[in-house]
Amino acid sequence: MDHMNDLSSSLSFASSYVSNGSSGNHVSASANSQSTEHLSLSRLSDNLERLLLDSQYDYSDADIVVEGVPVGVNRCILAARSQFFHEHFKKGNDDSKKEGKPQYMMSELVPYGGVGCEAFKVVLNYLYTGKLKPPPPEVSTVSTCVDDGCAHDSCGPAINYAVELLYAAATFQMKELVQVVQRRLTNFVEKALVEDVIPILVASFHCKQNQLLSHCIQRVERSDLDNVVLEKELPHKVFINIKSLRLEYQKMADSIMVEMEPVEDKRLKSIRNIHMALDTDDVELVTRLLDESGSSTLDDACALHYAVAYCDPKIVKEVLGLRLGNTNLRNARGHTVLHVAARRKDPAVLVPLLNSGASALEITSDGQTAVAICRRLTRPKDYYENTKQGEVSNKDRICIDLLEREMQRNSMAVNMSNTSYVMADDLPVRLDYFENRVAFARLLFPAEAKLAMEVADHPTTGYTGLPSKGSSGNLREVDLNETPSVRSKRLQEKLQALIKTVEMGRRFFPQCSEVLDKFLDAMDMADYFLEKGTPEEQKNKKMRFLELKDDVQKAFCRDVAAKQGSVLTASSSSSSSPKEGVNRKVRKRPS
Repeated sequence: MDHMNDLSSSLSFASSYVSNGSSGNHVSASANSQSTEHLSLSRLSDNLERLLLDSQYDYSDADIVVEGVPVGVNRCILAARSQFFHEHFKKGNDDSKKEGKPQYMMSELVPYGGVGCEAFKVVLNYLYTGKLKPPPPEVSTVSTCVDDGCAHDSCGPAINYAVELLYAAATFQMKELVQVVQRRLTNFVEKALVEDVIPILVASFHCKQNQLLSHCIQRVERSDLDNVVLEKELPHKVFINIKSLRLEYQKMADSIMVEMEPVEDKRLKSIRNIHMALDTDDVELVTRLLDESGSSTLDDACALHYAVAYCDPKIVKEVLGLRLGNTNLRNARGHTVLHVAARRKDPAVLVPLLNSGASALEITSDGQTAVAICRRLTRPKDYYENTKQGEVSNKDRICIDLLEREMQRNSMAVNMSNTSYVMADDLPVRLDYFENRVAFARLLFPAEAKLAMEVADHPTTGYTGLPSKGSSGNLREVDLNETPSVRSKRLQEKLQALIKTVEMGRRFFPQCSEVLDKFLDAMDMADYFLEKGTPEEQKNKKMRFLELKDDVQKAFCRDVAAKQGSVLTASSSSSSSPKEGVNRKVRKRPS
């Protein structure tokens, strides 16, 4: 944030005064007057800053809720410093009052773009003090990425943070701050990847910063981003402008245009129809359109690229299930489907894609792997966000861990049958083991377990293992009308779904699986969860269970701490995965 440090001295309450006197005495008197006034204004600025920094001076009369966190403000100061707040507070807001203090939602104050806590506090400090001071240390957690090799001068988080400042400064009508941020964003436009210029373009459009908007349009217009992406992500007015500019540069001789136009129009129409079918989540229509066009794959339309970028994860899984597209196909920009999916940062999209054969080793034309793309878009604030065991895990960290782990895997595909389980032939015992294993995964690692179950097509309804967190539990139901053969078939199908779920967990979340292995090895599942024995024996079992649970939690925390330590030392490698094919033993249910 050195760019802000260089300009901070120029933005203050103190104005520059020009002496119009001709004598030395007049100049000296004027200089002394300016110095005194500057000192007074500086003290005033520091005193007002106490209202923000010192809890003893918290006399705020309203809250602005940012990212779910109420930030206390003094409406008189905001109204005096910003015409926007003056007009907004003058309207009144009876509905905003909650137990005394009025509350204002940042999402309503700045409807076009999100403004985070860190960016708002920097803007708030400027409103109170009149000075743009060097940003506090916590700003680095939202304005840098977790790629240790990045200079953080044009990565996604750096751009997004500056965009947040622009949205806030422009909306609150802070002209000087807008100029500072706009200069910074202009510097980003040429240095950043063209995909990362899109948020700048959208912000400059909504904030009516025409000079910055024109600069962004020029960069995007001459880039290799296709019109499909631009139409999806840009305001319609801007897209039409860029499209017309491109057409001017792509005109060909009339004779060639006449010859090529019918074929090209037919192809583009077919591609557009497939994309529209994906937008409506109609996978069946996609297959019909392929038949009508005479195409046997989705590759001509880069439909997999489109799906992983814009469709619901369930639709992505259905499209992949058609097996009509190459998961490692490169689009016109040289990006594979996984490269596009990495920008989305959704594990529910990445897992089925990896499971369908997408390679994490492929690189873009500028040498980036999917995990590098993901890292350059992830903020330290999100990656290192503390997640307690049993709560939903951090999506950003899951995505990076998934991609890093896939890069480490042997190029040979995993053979599910290689992992054998030495256990009794008794079907109920096998079901007990796998049901309880998946149940514990849902308790300790809910996000990871959910993903593994979805990829394995394991239904979450009718589950008979241990209840997941927050559920009331399900009693085992017996259908008295069910024949033995039908029951056996149903249980076998259920067992296969459970085994596949466990194998998915071993592949994509080996660290979680290792914790579960230790846990299940240390206790007899049937013995501890069947209500047998005297009250004293049951009491001892419960005590033992709590001890084991505490051991697992400590192991889990050590695992997380070790992983974070390896990332901070600039190592791009994850903790080693457990060996494939490890034999697991299940204890028979006591008679």
